[in-house]
Amino acid sequence: MKIPIYQIDSFTKTLFGGNPAAICHLPYWLSDQTLQNIAIENNLAETGFFVEKDGKYEIRWFMPHAEIDLCGHATLAAAYVIFNYLDTKLTKVSFSSLSGILSATKEDSGAITLDFPSWPPKQVPIPQQVIDAFKAKPLAAFAARDLIVVMESEEEALNADPDINLLKGLGYVCLAITAKGTIADFVSRIFDAEADMPEDPVTGSTHATLVPYWADVLGKTELRALQLSKRGGEIACRLEGERVFMTGFAVPYLSGFIEV
Repeated sequence: MKIPIYQIDSFTKTLFGGNPAAICHLPYWLSDQTLQNIAIENNLAETGFFVEKDGKYEIRWFMPHAEIDLCGHATLAAAYVIFNYLDTKLTKVSFSSLSGILSATKEDSGAITLDFPSWPPKQVPIPQQVIDAFKAKPLAAFAARDLIVVMESEEEALNADPDINLLKGLGYVCLAITAKGTIADFVSRIFDAEADMPEDPVTGSTHATLVPYWADVLGKTELRALQLSKRGGEIACRLEGERVFMTGFAVPYLSGFIEV
């Protein structure tokens, strides 16, 4: 079977920036093991798969080591593929996912706005292994699906060099260190100690927790976020009730077919 595949750099205007995702347009759902094997073969942070049924889309995301319940950059990449390769007249698409209905809207600027659930965190004690890994005690920690660790400054977040091995088994999908920004409202770096590439370039799903946290701290609902990875990423964020809206650009890198 030939399956169309695309690789898209998300949350960036620049090729080789942002977070790359592979996107596979499937005629129907393949076995979970096949999807996992494709993700392993692609060896990217995420491979997104979508199936169209009666004009509606279902989406799933796989890391090389496991399926994940929500992924921002691969959803943005899937929407980019639909808007630019499958139906160029379409300006809005909805996806059925493990995290409910997600939508993506094509803006006049060419950017894409994602409509995601808001996952506000609750304060928790700072885990000792986080203190040990970063060789410093952060200001505070908050948790939802991911652990949010608040640093004193943008510079401290930028220069952090954690011992990733000490973060294994922490019990969260991702660990985000974050601080108030200088040229953005807030900055972050996001880690998954279980992954082969432990620092993620740009992590839309974690912003489902970062945005409500910083909206409360800063007293504003429209926020500009920067992820301080080597590739870098920029997200315009907005909190509306129980939804987080994230706007970003995407750049295509490759398109072709895989044989399965």
